[in-house]
Amino acid sequence: MFANNPQVVLHAMCVFLNSKDDLEDIGYVQTPQCFYDGLKDDPFGNQLVVVFQYYSRGVMGLQGPLYNGTGCFHRRNVLYGQFPHHTTHFMNGKASEQELMKLFGYSKCFAKSAIYAFEETTHGYHPNGLFNDNLEAAKQVAGCGYEINTTWGSKIGWIYGSTTEDILTGLVIQTRGWRSIYVVLNPPAFLGCAASQLVASLTQQKRWVSGLLEILFSKHFPVFGTLFGKLQWKQCAAYLWLLTWGLRSIPELSYALLPPYCLITNSSFFPNMEERSISIPIFLFIIYNFQQLLLYKETGQSIRAWWNNQRMGRVNTMCAWLFGLGNVVLKFLGVREVVFEVTKKETYCEADLGHFMFDESAMFVPATSLLLLQLIALLMSFIRQAGRMRNTVLEVICSVWLVLCFWPFLKGIFVFGKGRYGLPFSTIYKSAALALLFVLLCQRTTVN
Repeated sequence: MFANNPQVVLHAMCVFLNSKDDLEDIGYVQTPQCFYDGLKDDPFGNQLVVVFQYYSRGVMGLQGPLYNGTGCFHRRNVLYGQFPHHTTHFMNGKASEQELMKLFGYSKCFAKSAIYAFEETTHGYHPNGLFNDNLEAAKQVAGCGYEINTTWGSKIGWIYGSTTEDILTGLVIQTRGWRSIYVVLNPPAFLGCAASQLVASLTQQKRWVSGLLEILFSKHFPVFGTLFGKLQWKQCAAYLWLLTWGLRSIPELSYALLPPYCLITNSSFFPNMEERSISIPIFLFIIYNFQQLLLYKETGQSIRAWWNNQRMGRVNTMCAWLFGLGNVVLKFLGVREVVFEVTKKETYCEADLGHFMFDESAMFVPATSLLLLQLIALLMSFIRQAGRMRNTVLEVICSVWLVLCFWPFLKGIFVFGKGRYGLPFSTIYKSAALALLFVLLCQRTTVN
């Protein structure tokens, strides 16, 4: 990430220094994430153009956008735990040296600087010589052990306890009553690098979901911030929409298993074709996808970009989000801690960009299993009910839709063992075993 617009600092300072009452409680200025190397048509669905365009702009009418971890300017006193409209001396001017060390660490120079940041709204002056010879102080504060036995990470600075500490920090800031503002500049304020390979993109998604769920099931649960803090109800709902991403993997997995189950057991969960109510799921499907397509067209995206994001929505949910949820469950069971997974350095040639390349990661097993299961169910249905499929037409359409969503995995099966474009044999046989097990369980249910 680098600054792309030389005026970005000026725009942020104009917000902070504005004397209007409605801007005095602005805690941070957030700019949208833009990418200088974004692949054409967003093949991995990780540029989030529609999300930033509608979600971030939408919450501007509430308490402002969430902190995205980059492209942001903060007030110092906000990061030091101050509340809006603070008009008194820090701790009434009676803070002892031990209390200051507990809060800010053992650097006296930094503690004085932090106190000034607290009191600048009432004093408006800068102590003489505060930043003279501060190189040693900077070395102290930058030390790895400086925050030990202090409130750093709990009340001051970035809040620890989640691999998405940026979202958590923004949530804590807005729970204190601060607002944020969204600044969109032309040219873009900052430009960054987006993941250009499937494995890196899925690893990033898994890390996000793990961190978001850690926040959801912690003392920083947004509803608590509304009940006991100053987080607005609608802002709370905006956070909940984001934090519950990972939970969607369970119902989506269930719905993905339902069509093959019906095709295998010769049953149906949709109305019959003769019933008028059959139009309800059909129209819901058409209207939803048409509305999504309009969103992408309104943001200048192509139809191909819309389809890539729809497809990656299923891939992310069945691969990254499912494993992110599993990581959090294992953490709460005391089996393992959620770790910050660093994405691998990408050294692929230009010809590989945008292509699905696989490795032996277990993340690919659920999606491959679902794909094989859809194919088996479709085959069994065609063999059993050739010419007599009126009662399972929508189930067949659902399975075909999922096959299209996981089409890159189907191509990976046919070229397995042929470099990075093919699925590893270990992934295929594990997935095949799971798919066959599901088929056997379905048939056993039918017999019983």
